[in-house]
Amino acid sequence: MNLANWLERAALLHPHAPALLRGTSVVADYAEFYRRSRAIAGAFRSQYGISAGDRVAIFMHNAPEYLEALYATLLLGAAIVPINAKLHPREAAWIVRDTAARLVVSSGQELGGLQAQLEAEQLPMLDATGGDWRALHDADPVGQPVRRGRDDIAWIFYTSGTTGRPKGVMQTHGNLQAASLAYFTDVDAAERADCALYAAPMSHGAGSYNFVFTLRAARHVVPASGGFDPAEIQNLAPRLRNVCMFAAPTMVRRMVSHARQTGFDGDGLKTIVYGGGPMYVADILDAVDVLGPRFVQIYGQAESPMTITALSRSRVADRDHPRWRERLASVGAPHACVEVKIADADGNELPRGETGEVLVSGATVMTGYWQNERATADAIRDGWLWTGDLGSMDVDGFVTLRDRSKDMIISGGSNIYPREVEEVLLAHPSVAQVSVVGRPDREWGEVVIAFVVLEPGHPEDDGALDLHCIANIARFKRPKQYVYLGDLPKNAYGKVLKTELRRLLEDDPPTGS
Repeated sequence: MNLANWLERAALLHPHAPALLRGTSVVADYAEFYRRSRAIAGAFRSQYGISAGDRVAIFMHNAPEYLEALYATLLLGAAIVPINAKLHPREAAWIVRDTAARLVVSSGQELGGLQAQLEAEQLPMLDATGGDWRALHDADPVGQPVRRGRDDIAWIFYTSGTTGRPKGVMQTHGNLQAASLAYFTDVDAAERADCALYAAPMSHGAGSYNFVFTLRAARHVVPASGGFDPAEIQNLAPRLRNVCMFAAPTMVRRMVSHARQTGFDGDGLKTIVYGGGPMYVADILDAVDVLGPRFVQIYGQAESPMTITALSRSRVADRDHPRWRERLASVGAPHACVEVKIADADGNELPRGETGEVLVSGATVMTGYWQNERATADAIRDGWLWTGDLGSMDVDGFVTLRDRSKDMIISGGSNIYPREVEEVLLAHPSVAQVSVVGRPDREWGEVVIAFVVLEPGHPEDDGALDLHCIANIARFKRPKQYVYLGDLPKNAYGKVLKTELRRLLEDDPPTGS
């Protein structure tokens, strides 16, 4: 089944339901949303020759037109290639070439920069926010969505590529259908009265959630700013009501900070799904205290989008269970659509409580990486996706992540998981951000180095941080050095670049005798 069938059904069953909004202004109801998408699809086919199996790249910031382009592409049986608008045009051009995309939908500065990079290819590019795009609304429409099988590609998502070239994750119609249905079983009971607020990039998980809300004929809202602004969200939520959104942990922290300053209690917010990076216990405790029980945690990867484990709102807010704090530090229990196990290097399942690599199998796991058989064979073995994440599973099935396998520090023969040290340091009142890496050491193999961003007005104080660590974790896990920065380096996806932090240490020779 083609995912675009869900838009067709919503338009037939609820034609007058508001569908696309910019802020609080309705741009289109479901009948108009579907009509526009069919017309644009007709133009894609007649003017640019797009057909089933082709790729259409979307390189633009959040806008209602993003969803028009997405569904127009799917209607034809083609696959979308969503590209983060924060990427450099050179990086975006590489992705366009790698997928051999036949058409690019873009806007504003992204369009100009990409045109310069792809000048030799003479690839057709459309400005989704200009008059030419609006003219496509009047093109001859296509009929029903082209029939697609569950293994046909719908979405090619490129990983962040912090080391080497990014890889194109092939997500099929079957993968995304299973992921969408798992939202209802493990995340939230989405309803027609809800609205999906796209404050995080639509090229990522926030955008893939659109299918959930289209299936329910709910509202899709793009803030007027087109991005993330805590003050704007705080203003919109009480007016829109039933706001559901995806937010990275850094976004949650900023929302909570702003809410505390203004006295906002979360009015109008229904569900904030958080994931995409480590959410430390101190931060989520703070978030629930300030905004209430509105939070659901998910753990996933592009290779199994948003669907490895989930921690429900009731468990995030629970303070009565004997092990509630341990559960809050976890990423929850496996989604209904997958199996999860913790395995050793040979793929053998480990006893509960032991740390190994997180492996996933199920309907949401990708078919592989685009034109990269070697990487696919490394990632998927005997039907299991090897995530590269280290974690453990407790007796009740809750998974706690330790770190990426490549980030684990081995010092004096002992394994040290940076996240554990980061959790402790973030509980100190002077620490705003922290990232822990290992540095080569002749005596110990590696030693722990902590890069720290301080709260405004707090002084650098190694001694205070040392005492705090000694009081909370084993001495051998304590950082041997604190490096103070104004901010942590992050990639276009908001993830801390530990590769950059290690590079900062390259000029320092290994310590020890």
